Amino acid sequence: MAVVTFMRVVGAAIICLLISAACGNQTSSQVVYRRHVVTIAGSTSVMPFTEKLAEHFMIEHPNFIINVQSGGSTAGIQACLNRTVDIGMSSRELKHEEKSLTEIIICYDGIAVIVNPENPIRALSLQQIRDIFAGVLTNWKALGWIDRRIDAVTREEGSGTRSAFEELVMHGAAIDDGIMVQDSNGSVKEVVATDPYAIGYVSLGMVDTRVVALHVDYVRPSVETILARQYKIVRPFLYLINGTPSGPAQQFITYVLSKDGQKILEREGLIPVYAKK
Repeated sequence: MAVVTFMRVVGAAIICLLISAACGNQTSSQVVYRRHVVTIAGSTSVMPFTEKLAEHFMIEHPNFIINVQSGGSTAGIQACLNRTVDIGMSSRELKHEEKSLTEIIICYDGIAVIVNPENPIRALSLQQIRDIFAGVLTNWKALGWIDRRIDAVTREEGSGTRSAFEELVMHGAAIDDGIMVQDSNGSVKEVVATDPYAIGYVSLGMVDTRVVALHVDYVRPSVETILARQYKIVRPFLYLINGTPSGPAQQFITYVLSKDGQKILEREGLIPVYAKK
């Protein structure tokens, strides 16, 4: 009798294990089935902030994968036009032939003109900055420092940051072909951080202790001076969609524009959409 009882207990245990395993497999397959992938590509200026937003979003929504890629604003716009991404990122305004896309402003960003901390210069006029990048001013001595060539650094053609800089700073003057070109804000910052004689421009949100953001026309670049409309080198960060976004893409965009998403961008040194209105 004891043997029979034992066998029944063992049999029941085995059945429970099989049911549990089956349920476990079903749950696993359901998780995979319900997983949503949103692909975002474009501006290297917008990318690090989108990555930060994606990290927070995926913690709250573990069934989502937010795949963030760079490539530059023009590449992101083209990918969106071709429908190879769910969301494009741009740090420049759309051209006429790109206006079929829907623009969503997620925040505003100041473009900071940066130098190495060893450089004693802390302020330049807009005209002086324009002359440096146009190749008119080529020596730091002309600006009151050392007799040494200025190592100016710019972004590549197609970069949203470069397009905004050309519009807001260059005012029709061409950036000199002899200036060093880098393919991301991070690369520009790295050059300036390691070269005492360098000058470049990056997103204000990327400025840290490794570089110094110059006052421009006596105005310090900051959230406060941008909101007060005193600092003028400001551009929007855009998400782009082609037609009606998918449900998952719309859910991520809604999060970015929410109070929580905007607070994340504000902590990163950017200007929330609601603050600029």
